[in-house]
Amino acid sequence: MERLFKHVCLVARHSKPQVVESLRTLADHLAAAGVTVFVDKESATQTEAGPHQLIERSDMGKLADLVIVLGGDGTMLSIARQLAPYRVPLVGINQGRLGFMTDIPRHEMLEAIDAILGGNFVPENRILLQASVIREDAEVANALAFNDIVFSRGAVGSMIEFEVFIDNQFVYSQRSDGLIVSTPTGSTAYSLAAGGPILHPTLQAIALVPICPQSLNNRPIAVNDSCEVEFMLTRGLDARVHFDGQSHCDLMEMDRVLIRRYRNPLRILHPVGYNYYDMLRHKLHWGERLL
Repeated sequence: MERLFKHVCLVARHSKPQVVESLRTLADHLAAAGVTVFVDKESATQTEAGPHQLIERSDMGKLADLVIVLGGDGTMLSIARQLAPYRVPLVGINQGRLGFMTDIPRHEMLEAIDAILGGNFVPENRILLQASVIREDAEVANALAFNDIVFSRGAVGSMIEFEVFIDNQFVYSQRSDGLIVSTPTGSTAYSLAAGGPILHPTLQAIALVPICPQSLNNRPIAVNDSCEVEFMLTRGLDARVHFDGQSHCDLMEMDRVLIRRYRNPLRILHPVGYNYYDMLRHKLHWGERLL
């Protein structure tokens, strides 16, 4: 059978023995099918990778035409940001944790990957956000986020004060513990815990969700993902902006953070039969339909 993807990179969170076992099993299976297999150097030692070539994460988008993540959503977030500039699709294999993005069960791994390599999959494009931190008219930091960009108070513990603009139009000033600017993918993460809406992954929208606002009138809002969101810190001694919870930048008063949709979407491949609402019902333990 003709393989749609011929150069595949595997990324694994190797803290558990079963993940290492899954990595070896899948790598050998792909190689036996005639696929060139690369293994992320951060994910495995030479022993775990076996005869397959180890590569840097920065080279994945250049060498592979498909990346498979064995692990949780945290690993998916990191790899998504790496792949965004290259338009290389991503597949997630769940290793037994809660992941919302890793939707192929470990016990169905080989069958599902064979189907995907043969072109049988459900593709889905998801947006990322790009943030620029501006201080005194100069950019001091720039980062991507697949889930969310979060503004938060620091160790001092007092609330921060800030203003929000959308497409250069003033929206509100707020005093709170912070603000979550979420993609539809991130709407089932921190945003959901803070009372934000669940956004279907294909929606062209960005959610702005306050974190413990002083005024109960401050409610979550959703805007079109073509908008530019601007955050300006007006008061806060130890404020920070976090990108997917995996990196951060310290903020000073009067810093501005400009947030836009990133130019490239991330392409995720799901197995045939994937249903977003089935996933939500399973992960969030929603009640089943009554017969």
